[in-house]
Amino acid sequence: MLHLSFAGFRHSHIFALHEAASRHGDVRISGTWENDPPNSLLEGKNIPLTHASFEELLGDCDAVAIGDCYARRGALVIQALKAGRHVISDKPLCTSLAELEEIRKLTRAGGPRVGMMLDLRDSGNLIGLRDAVRSGLVGEVQTVSISAQHPLLLGTRPSWYFEEGMHGGTLNDIAIHATDFLPWMTGLGLRSVTAARSWNAKAVETPHFHDCAQFMIELSNGGSVIGDVSYLAPGTCGYSIPNYWRIIVHGTKGFLETSPGAPAITFADDSSKEPAHLDRAPGRPNGYLEDFLAEVSGKPGANGLTTDSCIEASRVALQLEEAAAGKR
Repeated sequence: MLHLSFAGFRHSHIFALHEAASRHGDVRISGTWENDPPNSLLEGKNIPLTHASFEELLGDCDAVAIGDCYARRGALVIQALKAGRHVISDKPLCTSLAELEEIRKLTRAGGPRVGMMLDLRDSGNLIGLRDAVRSGLVGEVQTVSISAQHPLLLGTRPSWYFEEGMHGGTLNDIAIHATDFLPWMTGLGLRSVTAARSWNAKAVETPHFHDCAQFMIELSNGGSVIGDVSYLAPGTCGYSIPNYWRIIVHGTKGFLETSPGAPAITFADDSSKEPAHLDRAPGRPNGYLEDFLAEVSGKPGANGLTTDSCIEASRVALQLEEAAAGKR
């Protein structure tokens, strides 16, 4: 039984983890804490706060789930790891490479484990896409195109998003999903950041907030990834349009395309007269939690989301932010 406490309720993602943990037979929620309750998202959630400080919270748990504002997460993660507590966090894990290096050091040599809510690899379509790619159906992967347009939702997103220095960058916020699932999907490493750029477009009242972001990454086999992770999707239906996480893979033998909400995976090769549709694989709801619990107990998780893979995905996402900052 893992005693899991929750620190911070400033992004809606953390409530999905709270619900999953509350229903899990191997998890007991042992406490909750919020640094700024009036500005949290707790209203109407029926989740009482049990501890007055983060230090008290750490004294009553085996692991802590982090859902605070992005720029405050790194310090909380580091404090928890120093206290010998495992950590599972909403993404991003932190907002600087210096914080990430400290996290890496604290998890070395059998130290506490780190998990993240990187749930795209739990999607049935992405699992099916991975199975097809790993089976060699399209040959050696050469290009991957990713579109991950999100709605900006001005006026309804938490206000801290638009406070200078609090968000930490759109690439670190969204592209981290891609830097996580690309090696998992292709079996290839991410060799280097080729280019990245971000800029302000819709959030004109906060020009420091770069709501548009694009990147290019070289794969370890010499192939390439290009991605657009901007906040330009229509506000009212942005999460239901096809290019909310649309992934296109071209290999030396063919092509695959899907998105989490698509009815199937599209496939064609040089002998195809028309595209075929592959069935999605079974999804893994809350698979990121299962992988975290497996690693904490010393067993490998089914989808291989580990401390090392979380840190590596974070490293490349933060390198994208650095590359984009160099363009400004």
